[in-house]
Amino acid sequence: MFNLQFKYLSFFFGIISILSFFNIIYSNYLNLYLNQDTYYITFAASLGISIIFYKIKFFKEKLSIFEKILTVFFGYLLLPLILSIPFYLSIYNLTFLNSFFESVSGFTSTGFTIFDDIKHIDQGLILWRSSIQWIGGLYFLFSIIFLIDIYDESFKKTLTNFISFSSSEVLKQAIKILLLYSIITLSIFIILNFFSIRTFDSLNLAFTLISSGGFLPVNDLSSILKEDVQIIILSTLMLTSFFSIFFIYNLVFIKNRNINFFYEDLHLIVYYIVIISIFFLFFSFNNDFLNNLLAISTSISNIGFSIGSNNSKLDFIFLFMVIIGGSFFSTSSGLRFVKIYSLLKFSINQILLFSKPNNIFMNKLIFTKINFNFHEINKYFLTILIFIISLFILISFLCLTGIDFEQSFKLSILTLMNTVNSSIYGLADFNFNDQYYYTKYCLIFFMIVGRIELLTILLILKKFLLKN
Repeated sequence: MFNLQFKYLSFFFGIISILSFFNIIYSNYLNLYLNQDTYYITFAASLGISIIFYKIKFFKEKLSIFEKILTVFFGYLLLPLILSIPFYLSIYNLTFLNSFFESVSGFTSTGFTIFDDIKHIDQGLILWRSSIQWIGGLYFLFSIIFLIDIYDESFKKTLTNFISFSSSEVLKQAIKILLLYSIITLSIFIILNFFSIRTFDSLNLAFTLISSGGFLPVNDLSSILKEDVQIIILSTLMLTSFFSIFFIYNLVFIKNRNINFFYEDLHLIVYYIVIISIFFLFFSFNNDFLNNLLAISTSISNIGFSIGSNNSKLDFIFLFMVIIGGSFFSTSSGLRFVKIYSLLKFSINQILLFSKPNNIFMNKLIFTKINFNFHEINKYFLTILIFIISLFILISFLCLTGIDFEQSFKLSILTLMNTVNSSIYGLADFNFNDQYYYTKYCLIFFMIVGRIELLTILLILKKFLLKN
């Protein structure tokens, strides 16, 4: 019998109860009574489960890494069940599956929606959709700390100089994440307000941007962004879910600055500048650079927003950016730029060793003195292999349900990378509400697969397939 860390899940059920309470206050303040009772039910249910889970005692002092993975995976199933209550009990007559699909999509920061017209939803439920993303982004960041043992030493060093993570160090980093996550959210909200974006839209966008989510408070982003400066600001703020959540904190508060704390973000800065330069020089036709800037920022941060129609010939370029993703300690998805760069550099060095065997090639990342070892390269390779296998399985299933191959291919990438469908990927008109129930269950499963570290899939399979 496997043990789950119920206190870990209890914390997030408690956060759900707090946000439910805020939604009750918001609904009362603006006289939004249509779905107000659903938030009372959600508040009572989440608070009750939080207390029960906190009181549960398990007899194992230290969980195995497999049991920790199982805890995180079950969290992606149990938490959206409570989060789906306002959808299911709302006046919009949503089925349980559609309600659960919407909540999983928000909690995994994907952004697929079964609503055809957002403007017909009451403000309370729109705010609830955005809140789900915010909780999901925080859950993802906490899960990285919770599963820190499966990650590489070089990644651990971006958090702390300690060799191992004791319980006190985990608690310290978790509190730091919660404070930074909340402060950055508030900062985004204030900045958007300062640039004349409506307060309600600013609040929803703040929840979305920090979590790398895909839900919008309106049908079309162009109804919010009226000026060029607003597009530039939103494109810049999207980078908060591209870079590490600790990046600004380390720049300001770390006195004895070690390159280990910045090396991944330095790589990402170079990567971002190179992409912007290429698009500015070669792909900015008809003075549409600002639209391209937004498309680049939204793709590399795995958000997926777009304004109007984009050049369809660039669909697969943006999809490639989605696959790469952002920083390891950000809320973005993707395979992670440093992993792909490390694997590419190691592969080139191995090829050069055959042509120049007497030369010495260092597997060292630029901006740092860190050498990646062969064991880490194996992990990177396995992550990409699992992604390819998962992509092939999902494409095959979607094709069998009647979705054409091109749409299945694009939708599968966006699902595994937790990025919303939009015009920049040629899927703006894809209707999730009309899909078969088994298609929705499949997408739910793979949205969760995409959100947890792909390497954990291998560890789960190893637990069941290998006895030793």
